[in-house]
Amino acid sequence: MSNIHKRPADQWSPLYFLASVGAGGLSVTFYMYLMHWVPHPGRTVAVFEDIAAALATGNPALTFAIVVALAGIAVFGALNLSLLIWNLRKMRGFWASEKGQALANSNAQTQMMALPLALAMSINGGFILGLVFVPGLWSVVEYLFPLAMVAFLAVGWLAFTQLGRFIARVTASGGFDCAKNNSFAQMLPAFALAMTGVGLAAPAAMSGNVTVAGIALILSSFFFVAAVLIAVVGLILGLRSILENGVAAEQAPTLMMVVPITTILGIVMLRQAHGLGTSFGAHMEAADRMMLLTRLLSVEVLFALFGLTVLAATGYARRFLAGDAISPGNYALVCPPVALSVLGQFWINNGLVAAGLIEKFGTAYWALTAVALALQAVAVGLVVYLHRRHFRAAPKAALSTA
Repeated sequence: MSNIHKRPADQWSPLYFLASVGAGGLSVTFYMYLMHWVPHPGRTVAVFEDIAAALATGNPALTFAIVVALAGIAVFGALNLSLLIWNLRKMRGFWASEKGQALANSNAQTQMMALPLALAMSINGGFILGLVFVPGLWSVVEYLFPLAMVAFLAVGWLAFTQLGRFIARVTASGGFDCAKNNSFAQMLPAFALAMTGVGLAAPAAMSGNVTVAGIALILSSFFFVAAVLIAVVGLILGLRSILENGVAAEQAPTLMMVVPITTILGIVMLRQAHGLGTSFGAHMEAADRMMLLTRLLSVEVLFALFGLTVLAATGYARRFLAGDAISPGNYALVCPPVALSVLGQFWINNGLVAAGLIEKFGTAYWALTAVALALQAVAVGLVVYLHRRHFRAAPKAALSTA
């Protein structure tokens, strides 16, 4: 049957969960305004009461920033949840289909790890929505942390179950095609585990209960280590195949998957460092934090440049963004600028400012912050463009789901 009047997204793929992940990530970029520009004394994060107090000051610039932040969080938080629900509905019956069976017996089986990734992102995003829009939430947050850890552990169990099925299949009976592994697609499991780990690390940084903080430190460390190990394995296997066979053009955006994984793991380390300081007296010095963030940002910039170079060499934009070929893997492009923007904000505020290298709200501060905001704008533009491209009828589109 012809594709006329059908949307590209109607030919569903697990990679469409990345659309939900990207929207959730964008809500985090807007929360960075509140996190770093709104005073929140006595709390590690800005909450409803802090925002209300900042608005009451009548500062026009701060008021404008807060309004933009709240609007961004609301819009992209809602988009995150709506796309998650849409994907969950589309997923029903997928594995029984011929397409689902083919995917389950190929290298692409790990694409289903986008499900726990999206679930973990939505839990993290929901927590931000609660902090920003629910008055008095911080007064009961200690009761919420154990519930949140249970939810993240459930997502982690799902992630390990899916990963275990893949590993059992390829190790017991073979079937992993190394020649077709010419991308970093096999790093998606690390992305999912890292996202789970960053959620588990939140109570370590925010809880005043030593037991809760300690358990959060242990659990988040387990997922941190698992994510790093899987990322390294996926990186080595993918790079070897790329050098031998050339990159799979449609999957070229995965070459920048290291960028969001690094940001998430960086936030895990920051949260753990804060928890170790407040609950166990093991404080990280500002200069050490600056150097940690600088090294992580360096990794991201290098992989972003690598990825952009390969995208240009393969003509990815011409073929898969402007041309007739439409791929759900397009949404993997949203995560790198989101991640660079978020880590950039942490580097500026928790690194350079905290170490005394630059003055907060000075000229250098805003010059660097402008870069982070520009990356955020790129991500917003991508989400809007991709949503129109994938969720509107495309009569001439040559749909691709590899």
